[in-house]
Amino acid sequence: MTDPMSQGLDVAPISTDGAAPAGGHYSQGVRHGDLIYVSGQLPIAPDGTHHADADFDRQARLAIRNMIAVVEAAGGNAATLLKVTVYLVGVANWPRFNAIYAEMLGDARPARSVVPVPELHYGYLVEIDAIAVRAAAPHHGAGTSTPSNGWSP
Repeated sequence: MTDPMSQGLDVAPISTDGAAPAGGHYSQGVRHGDLIYVSGQLPIAPDGTHHADADFDRQARLAIRNMIAVVEAAGGNAATLLKVTVYLVGVANWPRFNAIYAEMLGDARPARSVVPVPELHYGYLVEIDAIAVRAAAPHHGAGTSTPSNGWSP
């Protein structure tokens, strides 16, 4: 398999201790030029602890925090989100998710899709992925950083 960097492409995996570790053959995110692609983030703590038994609000907050941590690791922030896709178990959770999302993203209003699904891996109630743009070059190397927002699950 050819490494994109060896072909002169500006592609780099994103890895941060501030979000749940990748649980399979994928990266937490990938940066291409100034674009940031965030893999689906479940409500798993940055240390890998699962929280499938947590209430919906805690799950939603943790999934959003993971998404933002990956974006920040690549040099973006909530204001640089372009597109967010949310997978929710149960349409009934949509209004609550929207309230938490608005609280956590503040003035940021990226394009968004909400997709009701019958179930998610490990029994979680929410998963979120995103596309963002870098606000500035990462401070800690090629696409790797730890977020400075000091949050904890």
